[in-house]
Amino acid sequence: MTMTPAENATRPRAVLIGPPGSGKTTIGKLLADRLGVGFRDTDADVEATAGKTVSDIFVEDGEEHFRELEAAAVRLALAEHDGVLALGGGAILRPETQELLAGHTVVYLEVGLGEAVERVGLGAARPLLVLNPRARLRKLMEQRRPIYERLATLRVSTEGREPDEIVERIVKELPA
Repeated sequence: MTMTPAENATRPRAVLIGPPGSGKTTIGKLLADRLGVGFRDTDADVEATAGKTVSDIFVEDGEEHFRELEAAAVRLALAEHDGVLALGGGAILRPETQELLAGHTVVYLEVGLGEAVERVGLGAARPLLVLNPRARLRKLMEQRRPIYERLATLRVSTEGREPDEIVERIVKELPA
């Protein structure tokens, strides 16, 4: 899918993808500050649109409804945001979202299961991790890893690294 110059005028500097606990929000905010651009998180966009939390959307409206809202939020953000964009961990599951990411600078923040669990916490309000969070997180990571890897133009391990170190690596690797 090629874009016309008008469609290509506003593009995120970087789109961050990865599983829960990979640091998309933390790294995204720091990266945006470092680049002097805005930060946007599609989960926050979904919450603003729905007027309720992601967890409440899952419980009250179901995962499919959330994924529809998420896909619309990603489509809009990719079209209008020129800073750093963080996608929810499962946003990459929809084929149309995968297609939209083609041609963007997509940074896959890699993290191991142990560190992801530590960061997310076993009691956190993550709707897909409610029952047996460690096992569910492992399964999500295994299922999504091939998609993250295929979509990524840059892969950065966050394992055992400080946020500033991760941001520095991304800045060095970003296209001009």
